[in-house]
Amino acid sequence: MKSARMEEEVRAALAAAEDDSASPAERAEMLMEIAMGLQQRPKSLDQIGAALDLYEQALKVCPTDERLLAARIAARKGTALLAVPEEGVDRLLAARAAFESAIPHFIDFGRPEELAEAEMNLGLAIQNLAGQSRARITDAIAAYQRALRTFDRERFPKEFAILQNNLATAFLSMPFTDSRARMREALAVQAFEEGLKIVNLIDHPAEYAMLQNNLGNALQYASSSHAIENNLRALEAYDEALKVRTRETMPLEYANTIANKANCLWNLPDDPAQPEGGNRANLIAAREYYRECREIFGRAGETEKARMVAEACEQIDRELLSAPPAKSPGLADNSPLHLN
Repeated sequence: MKSARMEEEVRAALAAAEDDSASPAERAEMLMEIAMGLQQRPKSLDQIGAALDLYEQALKVCPTDERLLAARIAARKGTALLAVPEEGVDRLLAARAAFESAIPHFIDFGRPEELAEAEMNLGLAIQNLAGQSRARITDAIAAYQRALRTFDRERFPKEFAILQNNLATAFLSMPFTDSRARMREALAVQAFEEGLKIVNLIDHPAEYAMLQNNLGNALQYASSSHAIENNLRALEAYDEALKVRTRETMPLEYANTIANKANCLWNLPDDPAQPEGGNRANLIAAREYYRECREIFGRAGETEKARMVAEACEQIDRELLSAPPAKSPGLADNSPLHLN
């Protein structure tokens, strides 16, 4: 039924685009509005594909002198491109081009919020491209910082928090082989904490949980001499995220967070004050978390994540079989899962 309704709306939109009683600008705007409606509903690839077709038609209909309208259509098209999963980078490159084409017109004719949103989305496109070695992560950071000129903490708390999260993950994605690695880690933690000063559990639950989960990951990842203290802080952050990310309401996000918490427990002594006592109890707790999220990932078809946590379970089983009652001092050297 949903598919039939979508097809009917797309046909109506295309018919409207050929209606001579409306001006070209009115037709273009109508196409854009219908595309945005498709995009904002529960996402499916068919809906996003239909929205992209409508944005393309809107750009063809839009008069050349309607530069602000064309910029708005291009920017919305860019967000739709970002929502389409793919193996390569073609859609990411197209999204980047769409935002870059829109931004000069937002600077000249648009509202500050439109410009900031385009800069934020441009940063996201570049950050994803940087993950595939097709862009510089520093360009993404620059775009986020430009967006923060408008999306400040007082007037736009939600956007500010998202930008802080994006900045932090960008800092953490940079190579950690030079002398500035610890500074970038500190900047990432600071950005997560800045975002958490603005959003709260009641008014912004999704953003609050995202920041707490990613703060926990940053604390685990940090190359600090205070590993135990960082892991204890990370556990607190994961527990805060789990106040929102429940198995009943957000099963995949819940699984991501308990997998991160399991990794934290794996690397934490049972008694932080006496690390020489080992971590048998924490290993057992970690294994139970891994088993639970393996089941969730398996049911959701997340085969790669299910494989990763299954391997973690097997490794913990081997450690429990071979470990003496009291383990040697220090933390285990395990590869973090760090799921978002």
